[in-house]
Amino acid sequence: MELEIKKELSGATLTVFLKGKLNSGTSSQLKTELEDLSGVSELIFDLKELGYIASAGFRVIIDAYKKVTGNNGTVKVINVNESNMEVFEYTGLTDILDISGI
Repeated sequence: MELEIKKELSGATLTVFLKGKLNSGTSSQLKTELEDLSGVSELIFDLKELGYIASAGFRVIIDAYKKVTGNNGTVKVINVNESNMEVFEYTGLTDILDISGI
């Protein structure tokens, strides 16, 4: 198992649960899942079971962020483990995204 993606839509809120590794080999899978974000005003990435995220994964999250916020929506990244949080902080994404740890 490289990456498992589960999506739950509740009204205009889409929660995306990621499990495994989000890297250059799996980021296209997530990109495909997030192609149509029309009607989504709140996008939540739940990373509780994500063991690893690489720069390719960050690009997909930022692209989704641009789509949703471009339509006056919000994006949250929740349940980020300690090692992934360090990478979010290092990249400066904690200044842009609403991110919370486990």
